[in-house]
Amino acid sequence: MPPRRIAVCLEVTPKQAVASALDWPGWCRAGRDEGAALEALAGYAGRYAPVAGQAGVSFPATVAFDVIERVPGGPATAFAAPECRRPFPQITAEAERATVTPAAARRLAGLVTAAWATFDQIAAASPAELRKGPRGGGRDRDQLIDHVIGADTAYARKLGVKLKRPAPGDIAAIEELRKAIAAVVGAPSDGSPVVQRGWATRYAARRIAWHVLEHAWEMQDRAES
Repeated sequence: MPPRRIAVCLEVTPKQAVASALDWPGWCRAGRDEGAALEALAGYAGRYAPVAGQAGVSFPATVAFDVIERVPGGPATAFAAPECRRPFPQITAEAERATVTPAAARRLAGLVTAAWATFDQIAAASPAELRKGPRGGGRDRDQLIDHVIGADTAYARKLGVKLKRPAPGDIAAIEELRKAIAAVVGAPSDGSPVVQRGWATRYAARRIAWHVLEHAWEMQDRAES
């Protein structure tokens, strides 16, 4: 069977590029240039597949990429992250401003919710103290959990969701925040920002799921001896 073609957007700076699979929120990787970013993205297909499985979405056994758009990166891109600070719509691919049908919206929300579930599973299996980086840096498990909760709270405001930042152990409040985000992402859209100076739902799904999985996989890697 031929590989399934995956639509990719590249954010590019002179020293770093980020490749994002546009139909698979959270499947984003960086590299020193476009080729390296695409190679890293391919290398993480096996790690992303269980996320898709958690969402009940069939993931291709073999993949090939179609770069359908390139956008200029910014300060975040230079640090190997999808850009998020510039005014909409410059931060996002034109494809992410397309109409979102009810079925597509449900799929987006399911994949973002699966990213959270993956993060929770990895956190539950990780030791409190994680292996440090080569220079002795890096957050420990509970710090990563708190960091992701804080980011989700901030990102939620880009979707018009204004809830108090949950405490790391407040499971009910965390679930309330996630459900509120998923409700917005899971609603049909004409592709415009949800609120003034906010994010469109396709972009929000990509950025939120990327951040959650980035730290889930970091935790997983640093938990290994």
